[in-house]
Amino acid sequence: MQQGSDMAPKAVSTRIVAGMWWFFTLIMISSYTANLAAFLTVERMDSPIESAEDLAKQTKIKYGALRGGSTTAFFRDSNFITYQRMWSFMESSRPSVFMSSNNEGVERVVKGKGNYAFLMESTSIEYVIERNCELTQVGGLLDSKGYGIAMPPNSPYRTAISGAVLKLQEIGKLHKLKTKWWKEKRGGGACRDDTSKSNSAANELGLANVGGVFVVLMGGMGVACVVAVFEFVWKSRKIAVEERIIKYHTKYRK
Repeated sequence: MQQGSDMAPKAVSTRIVAGMWWFFTLIMISSYTANLAAFLTVERMDSPIESAEDLAKQTKIKYGALRGGSTTAFFRDSNFITYQRMWSFMESSRPSVFMSSNNEGVERVVKGKGNYAFLMESTSIEYVIERNCELTQVGGLLDSKGYGIAMPPNSPYRTAISGAVLKLQEIGKLHKLKTKWWKEKRGGGACRDDTSKSNSAANELGLANVGGVFVVLMGGMGVACVVAVFEFVWKSRKIAVEERIIKYHTKYRK
C-alpha cells in the first residue's frame, strides 16, 4: 500500500520549493542511471576476454606460451576439453604462437595491440603488470602448483630446509619478500596509482557531471525565498487593511 501526506503545499513559494526538489531528485537519479549504464557498457567493450573459455571460443585473438615451458606442458597434457581445444589451436597457428622467452612473449603482447595473449605463470604475470601499465591479467588461475628447492635424493638438509621454509611462510616473511620485490623494488607498483585513478574516475559521478542541477536547485530556492517575501508582505498588508475595516465598522456602529 502506498502512503502519502494529506498536507499539500498551498502557497506559491512552498510549491516552488517542492517542485524544484522533485526536479533535482529526478535529474540526480537519471544522471546516476545513465552514468552506470555507460560505465558497464565501456567495461564490456574494453574486456571482451575474461577467461580461458572466452579465448577458446574465438579465433581472432591469437594466444601462446613459452616454448618447452610448464604452461605449454600443462595445455599439452591436459584432459580438459577446453584446454585441449586451446592446445590444438596454438599448435596449428601460423606463424607460431610459442615464444622462446617470457620477455619475447610480453613484447609480442605489447606490439599485438590486443590481438595476442601470452599465457604464463601467475607470479611472472604479476611481476610484469606491476611495471608495464599497458598490460593486465585476465581471468583466474588455470592450475595451482607450488615451488620447491631441488635437492639430491636422501639429502640430510631436506627436513631442515623444509621446516625453515614453512616457518617463513607461517610468520608472513615470504609474503613480505614477495611484496617487496614484486610491488616495491625495481619499478614495482608503477601502475597502481594509474589504476586507482582510472577506476575512481570511471566509477564516481563527479560534481562536473551534475553541477548544473545544483545551480538550478539553488536558483529555485532563491526564487522561492523572493516569492515568500512578497507573499509575506502581501499577506501583512491584507491583514492590516482588514483590521482597519473592522475598526472602522466598529466605530461607525458605536
